[in-house]
Amino acid sequence: MEPPECPVCLQPFDGEATIPRVLACGHSACDSCLTHLPKPPFTRTIRCPACTQLVTYPESPSALPKNIDLLRISSSLNPKPKLNSSSPTLPLLDFIPDLWSHAFFNNWKDWITPHNTISIDESTPVNGSSLVYGKAVNLKVPARCSMKCRMNVSLFKVGSSTGNDENGFRYSYLAKAMWVLFKLGDGVLAELELMLRSGLMDRRVCGVCGLWYDEEDDCLYLVCERKRTSLLNVVGLYTEVDLSSFAVMGMELCETVSRLHDVELVTGCVSLSCFGVDHFGHVFLDVNEVLMIGERVREMIRESVSFAQSNSDGKTLASNVISEIHVFPSPELSIEFVRKECVVDLECQKSTFAVGYSSDLWSLACILLMFLVGKPFVEETCDFMCSYVLKLVNGNACDCEGLHVAWLDKVSSLLYKKLDSNYVLMKELLCKCLSLDPGTRPTVNDMWKCMRELIISPKCDVIVSIERETISGSACHCLLLGDLLWSSSKTNKVEDKKGMSNDLKDENLVVKGDVIEGICKNSLTCTDLKGHLDCISGLAIGGGFLFSASFDKTINVWSLEGLNHVHTLKGHEHKVMALVFVEREVPLCISGDNGGDVFIWAIVDEKPKQFKRLTEEKDWRYSGIHALATVSGSDFFYTGSGDKSVKAWSMHDYSVSCTMNGHKSVVCTLAVCNGVLYSGSWDGTVRLWCLSDHSPLAVLGENTSTCGSVLSLAAHTHTLVAAHESGHMKAEKTKTILKIYLRTFIRLHFY
Repeated sequence: MEPPECPVCLQPFDGEATIPRVLACGHSACDSCLTHLPKPPFTRTIRCPACTQLVTYPESPSALPKNIDLLRISSSLNPKPKLNSSSPTLPLLDFIPDLWSHAFFNNWKDWITPHNTISIDESTPVNGSSLVYGKAVNLKVPARCSMKCRMNVSLFKVGSSTGNDENGFRYSYLAKAMWVLFKLGDGVLAELELMLRSGLMDRRVCGVCGLWYDEEDDCLYLVCERKRTSLLNVVGLYTEVDLSSFAVMGMELCETVSRLHDVELVTGCVSLSCFGVDHFGHVFLDVNEVLMIGERVREMIRESVSFAQSNSDGKTLASNVISEIHVFPSPELSIEFVRKECVVDLECQKSTFAVGYSSDLWSLACILLMFLVGKPFVEETCDFMCSYVLKLVNGNACDCEGLHVAWLDKVSSLLYKKLDSNYVLMKELLCKCLSLDPGTRPTVNDMWKCMRELIISPKCDVIVSIERETISGSACHCLLLGDLLWSSSKTNKVEDKKGMSNDLKDENLVVKGDVIEGICKNSLTCTDLKGHLDCISGLAIGGGFLFSASFDKTINVWSLEGLNHVHTLKGHEHKVMALVFVEREVPLCISGDNGGDVFIWAIVDEKPKQFKRLTEEKDWRYSGIHALATVSGSDFFYTGSGDKSVKAWSMHDYSVSCTMNGHKSVVCTLAVCNGVLYSGSWDGTVRLWCLSDHSPLAVLGENTSTCGSVLSLAAHTHTLVAAHESGHMKAEKTKTILKIYLRTFIRLHFY
């Protein structure tokens, strides 16, 4: 015996989601259906869905009495299953478009922090750069991310996603962030992964926390920890410091740079603003600040190139930039910046020095000399760097060696005036750090030992310099020369038919959106096709035609070539609920109505004509064809009926070959994929049937909380998507879901 159910939605009464309410005529219906029934012109009346009698009706169905007898019978026939508290809950799945490989998604998804993790601090913007500040406000972060609540962070813009909603598609936060990553080049991705993994190895290095997507400006940011106190605020500029404080600061700077080199990273150029101080007085490096300094230096080089090309003097501009941010790029780094910016051919043999671990020694020595000598060193260095850059821009790299010798003599004289003869070793070491040849510079370890000897002279030195020399000779990655800073235009990557990754160079092929590849917004056209007199219930395309079914009991046929009306198929006596196109020797269009009739239209001489009329066995409670499906090359087509069954009809004699039972309400949607027939019902479940023998395979949604009736199904490879009446969308199996390729948007509506 089946449990009692609502005569409108056919859902069993359960006392929670479907509560039976007794009308004045004695019939019962659930309160949800009574709310949505059409109201007669008479106030406080309603027409009973069972006997069609006009009865009195209160303002709300909750004022009607419950049918206790129906609830008692329903509970006895369909007892509620006991929930097992130990059973795991199903995780919520993000809707991810099919644009990247499974390995790419798994590699990057754990680096992306949730959207509500960071709050942008609008009061402290950094104008003219890609750096903004914020604060971590949520502890729910992926396992790889190392943020803590209320942690101050800096955010450097990695890339942007233009026009997220231009195509009418809205995707999840994770999908948007993955889309920005997918558009980046391989060099940028490799550099990001190196910095992210380095941040996990040593907190003194950079404190890289992860990636965060800002949905307001559609940009992806690299998140780094930022201390409230910077080294610049602690020591100040041009202030007298005693040698003990100077030595402690120098040791901390050397240790931080050494930790950076341990993870095979090189800055090439730093300033005091790049270093922060934690609660224990230790100095650490902010990678985002380093990248911001690189942007400023790149801007200086670009402006110097433009001034040189216009035969103007760019010395003042470069001097202002250097003195403003107190940054001292090494000569070899300046050469690489000029090469990248203006593509000059530097013929000088000395200009071939590569940027490496010793390049950080140049900037480190300049910072220490700035505290020892003060403002005179900054002025002399600004003049030298400006002249050096201008000579490189003009292609006079061979004249830079004499310029460097003159500057180094001035710095040495200033240093010897500042320190007495007791600090000869330290003076010689600092001057060696400013050598034009990186190979002759000392190591960070030597600098650290020199700073330590200003405080204490140990009897036994256990530090082995050979290990540092080995590290200095290994490969490294310079942050300021990487693709993250120099990729002015991020290229999109798509997967071709062979699965190979290619870069698109034609901007017309790159869509400004999240989902659709190869379609620009301006290429979409809209055409209105008018002809139906009621709701349009189904569409099918085939044979060069578009078929549209409607509640007005007709099927309109439109030409896809001219988008004009061709035929109107008449014959249904009830609302047409579904239709499909069957590609055969004689093409067929099959339609079904809610009266239980199935019409088969044959397209002969490009004119659809009625070929066959089939009638389903009717029940006074259940009737109507609500869904149709077919398989290419199969001998069957399938109908979803109001009698809770799925029927397989033979294409040879057009008889019912098999009836598949199991649903508890109307079967309203069907989908076919990979030898499986999926059926969705008003009972909220999806059933799987084998197409070879029509045997049942599985039931989905039977043991989960109800989301309402299943209204639509879509199947692709190993993924099934079900749309529910409540607005929920469920995806079974976390593989890619949809790819939509659309050139023309056609809008159908009735008068």
